[in-house]
Amino acid sequence: MQVTPYKESSQQKKQQVEQMFDNIAPRYDFLNHFLSLGIDKIWRRKAIRILSKFQTGLLLDVATGTGDFAIAASKLNPLKIVGFDISEQMLTVGKMKVERLGLGNVIEFVKGDSEAMPFPDQEFDAITVAFGVRNFENLEKGLCEFYRVLKQNGVAVILEFSKPKNFPFKQFYFFYFFTILPFVGRLVSKDRSAYSYLPESVMVFPDDQRFLTILKNCGFSRSSQKRLTFGIATIYIAQK
Repeated sequence: MQVTPYKESSQQKKQQVEQMFDNIAPRYDFLNHFLSLGIDKIWRRKAIRILSKFQTGLLLDVATGTGDFAIAASKLNPLKIVGFDISEQMLTVGKMKVERLGLGNVIEFVKGDSEAMPFPDQEFDAITVAFGVRNFENLEKGLCEFYRVLKQNGVAVILEFSKPKNFPFKQFYFFYFFTILPFVGRLVSKDRSAYSYLPESVMVFPDDQRFLTILKNCGFSRSSQKRLTFGIATIYIAQK
């Protein structure tokens, strides 16, 4: 089952996702950190620690948004990070952040479709993506693109929302996720759909073992996962 941000729209999911992120780009960073109580920063740091065990000379950050993951990965001193995203407005915010931090010589941004990336085969040592694969129109097609552009023995580190399983945290979290988060998100972002789409998309995303199976089907020889904060999010590590 596939959910889209704007149910009344006749556009494809990827076009709707582009429109949604263009709409919320000015308030995205504030809402991201506020609604997660800052835990998203901790998750990224954990993902970067995992990534530090691998070769990261040339790094691709897919669905980079405003560049938070790319900026965090710069601490690994890669030769180059390419931040790739479908939303021009998110990239505009990201470019301003990168210039302000003096990282313009390390991080560059490219706009495009993650399911048809304009990069050669076996171009990158590693791929990162935070909260982005859930928004792909065709998940397997996007992950097969990851496999294609990774060098042999390269790694993809994927941070994504997942579903907590244990009582009572599961019930408390779902109340917050489906009631408080959409209300605050609509109020601040001025987009009526974006923060309702977020929990809906998490609910239909094939997390846990189902996602590991999809990674295997896309060619990754070794994959594992690390669940975070009672299962709210998961880091998947997929090696070529």
